[in-house]
Amino acid sequence: MGKRVALVLAGCGVFDGSEIHEASAALVHLSRAGAEVKIFAPNIEQRDVVNHLKGSPTEEKRNVLVESARLARGNIQDLAELKAAEFDAVIFPGGFGVAKNLCSWAVDGKNCSVNEHVSSTLQAFHSAKKPIGLCCISPVLAAKVFPGCEVTVGQDKNVDGRFPDAETASAIAELGCKHICKNVNESHVDKANKIVTTCAFMCKAPLHEIFDGIGTMVQEVLKLA
Repeated sequence: MGKRVALVLAGCGVFDGSEIHEASAALVHLSRAGAEVKIFAPNIEQRDVVNHLKGSPTEEKRNVLVESARLARGNIQDLAELKAAEFDAVIFPGGFGVAKNLCSWAVDGKNCSVNEHVSSTLQAFHSAKKPIGLCCISPVLAAKVFPGCEVTVGQDKNVDGRFPDAETASAIAELGCKHICKNVNESHVDKANKIVTTCAFMCKAPLHEIFDGIGTMVQEVLKLA
């Protein structure tokens, strides 16, 4: 029987929701591994709505759960209904929606607050010693909720211009966590906390390399489950 995995989304679209390629990559790798996946998102208003063609915010109002349903093909539940006891692991794709909707990192950095249902979900899986997978910017959720944990968002320096958000690593360190430098096709496993992270689009890399890196994250999560 396949592992039961909860996937938590933050909307639909890189600039104001979940990064679509990351969510899809996670789902493909989970499907290939025979995992049983259920998708969740918080039933809250997005912090903002971005016109992805122009890259600028609009005056629209959108709901994170409703927008995430686009990625889930309509098969999605309110995050408040997620019960850790019913799953073997949880995975969070990245995208600016994580930093805007699941927490306030986009505005407050290391002083951010984390959505109550996101925090309680992370705490529940951690307390049950069940693995947590995070990619792109979503490792900051673990850094905020679990001081002292180990995560990666890629590199701590903008190596060859490929890591423009390398300062995130410093902010993670300031939270009392350990940042581990990894390449885009690698993931890091914090065995003590059962937290698996990979940098995904925090690195400017070809899509197939990001896809492969997310694959290593999914593989390590399932090994721990």
